[in-house]
Amino acid sequence: MSVNQQGMPRPVTAVAWTSNSSTCPKDFTLINITEDGVAANFTRFGIKSGYYLCYSKDLAGGVVVTDIQIITDKEAIPHGYCYIPEHLDSKAAVSKRKRVCVRVTPVGSVDTAVLEIKLTARNKMMLQYYTYVGDINGYVLWCSKGQFSAPPPQTKPRSVSLDLHRLSLEQVNPPSLLKPSNPPPRLLPGRISQRRHSLNPGSDSVQHFDGSLQGITALDGVPFSLHPDFNTQSDGMLSSQMNDIYIKSLKEIENEYSYTFAVEESAARRNRPSVFSGSSFSAQ
Repeated sequence: MSVNQQGMPRPVTAVAWTSNSSTCPKDFTLINITEDGVAANFTRFGIKSGYYLCYSKDLAGGVVVTDIQIITDKEAIPHGYCYIPEHLDSKAAVSKRKRVCVRVTPVGSVDTAVLEIKLTARNKMMLQYYTYVGDINGYVLWCSKGQFSAPPPQTKPRSVSLDLHRLSLEQVNPPSLLKPSNPPPRLLPGRISQRRHSLNPGSDSVQHFDGSLQGITALDGVPFSLHPDFNTQSDGMLSSQMNDIYIKSLKEIENEYSYTFAVEESAARRNRPSVFSGSSFSAQ
């Protein structure tokens, strides 16, 4: 048995037919000699060129062989099984009277699989610890099953683009400030609002207004003016009405709305009603 690095056998992952070592797929092992020393060349009657059985233990495909069966041409292939592939040259042909089929299962869903397959040429020879599969073209196929250890998943290295190498963690120049894509429209000199016009050119508000998002407000560009009804200069009547308003002092308001609470005091001083108990009165 082939043993991996952890000391447990590796499972069989694929079985196939091949004409010779040149047509045998990569990572496959060709069985050219049986366990009793006979050439394991399967030939059909009347055809000189033969074919061999081969198997693979490459886990790159992520599947393992969990069972092997030999069926005749009159039997239907079992559910979940498939015929083994053929890697033959133009002169070779596999007999269809008996065919080898396998059941393939994802490696992560099982812990028991086919570990080895062997061939013998004599029906009387028994292989210890192997299970009899069937005979085909004068050969007997054997297999051994058991637990196996799957290799740990390997992470694929990520390719780093050239742009990431160009990035530097230390920036010499500070990042530029964001600028609004739609700045407020510039007002004509004659229509500058009183709020903006009254700003002191040397104040902090003007110094921090550098065109960035921090210096922009929602009222930028909106002219400020009083409603005509409240314009005292244009409406003399409104101005005279506002002059007639008399503002009372706090003392005048207290004198006008003073309340002595005399009613509440007289009610509190009233005697409570007495309750007759026996021959005497007791105050409740």
